[in-house]
Amino acid sequence: MLKNLGIAMLLLWPQIIFANTINVTLHYIGPTDGQVWAGIQQGLTEANLQGQFLGQTYDVKNITEEEVDALPASEITAVLVGTDAKHMLEIAKLNKLTTVPVFNLSSDADSLRQVCLPNLLNIPLSKQMKQDALAQWQNKNPDKLVTAHAWHHDFVKFAASQLNNRFTRNHKTQMTDDAWAGWAAIKMLSDTVARTQKTDSAAMLNYLKKDLSFDGQKGDTATFRDTGQLRQIVLLIDKDDNIVAEAPLRGVKGGLDSLGLISCK
Repeated sequence: MLKNLGIAMLLLWPQIIFANTINVTLHYIGPTDGQVWAGIQQGLTEANLQGQFLGQTYDVKNITEEEVDALPASEITAVLVGTDAKHMLEIAKLNKLTTVPVFNLSSDADSLRQVCLPNLLNIPLSKQMKQDALAQWQNKNPDKLVTAHAWHHDFVKFAASQLNNRFTRNHKTQMTDDAWAGWAAIKMLSDTVARTQKTDSAAMLNYLKKDLSFDGQKGDTATFRDTGQLRQIVLLIDKDDNIVAEAPLRGVKGGLDSLGLISCK
């Protein structure tokens, strides 16, 4: 399966010819015993498989906030963060990181979107996105309770089942929202390096905010708003742990922008 994935990735970039290997080191601040870290590791496995064909290698170093602030700017491509909202904001505001992509992998706090930091990229659903998705569902199904999620282990469309199978095989557990966020960050970054052949943090941030078109095995084009929030489909799950719908629901105006804070303006 992974061999086929690598071949498929190679076909996505037939125009790329590489002479020298690009070594990409990413930095992660957060715990290494949960789903976020497992998702990052899954992303690394796939990025390095893809990299075998594209002349790229990937590594993630787990460090502290103090350690990342002490690093030379030239050594920082992106920072992945799996902490609470308070520490997430402190990290994103470090002077060292003003032009560095800082990925929120774990917090749904609306405040992280409302602050509109230009370097903070929020992959998880915000609380408002979840509330908006639930409101759409309850408007049509007032007596049926559901919860809103970014991912589900039974999602099968758009190659989601293959991703779920790979993750479960490698980590002996089912993929959750947090694991998908970790995987998605690595996937976005490795795809960006493959397309731009650059690891400079400022160039990376510019591409992610302006040119990224990310599927994420969810079937719709995910891009970042100026709030830093990733536009994405929301899965609605019933009390029996079944996927019953995907928001935005059919007929709702605004499409993906019917979910969450739309803009900083």
